[in-house]
Amino acid sequence: MILVDSSVWIDYLRGTGSWQTDALDAALGGGELIIGDLILAEVLQGFSFEKDYRNALELFDTLEFINLGGKPVALEAAKNFRKLRSLGFTVRKTIDTIIATRCIMSGFELLHNDRDFDPFEKHLGLSAYR
Repeated sequence: MILVDSSVWIDYLRGTGSWQTDALDAALGGGELIIGDLILAEVLQGFSFEKDYRNALELFDTLEFINLGGKPVALEAAKNFRKLRSLGFTVRKTIDTIIATRCIMSGFELLHNDRDFDPFEKHLGLSAYR
């Protein structure tokens, strides 16, 4: 299963081309994409126009939905954040730590365009979609 980060969704919905948005476009409709609650909120809160919001919501309704958090994920995310900090990396957003941790714990691949996930790949085993 592939979890798509808001960094890719936002580019995709704005029409910004990248290898990540091309990969997302190719995977849509294939049944392997999942959307998480925190990512859904991040993306949907950015719409200025109701029509665009509704169109995006219709798209997201076609995907499998998961809750990213919960106590086990929160505890592991804190552990992962502390581990990375001890290695000299500070992740800028708690949501990214939760997203990366849930992917690691559940064996999801993460399709992203955000350098904050790089230390999770290098040091904690996050599987990034390539």
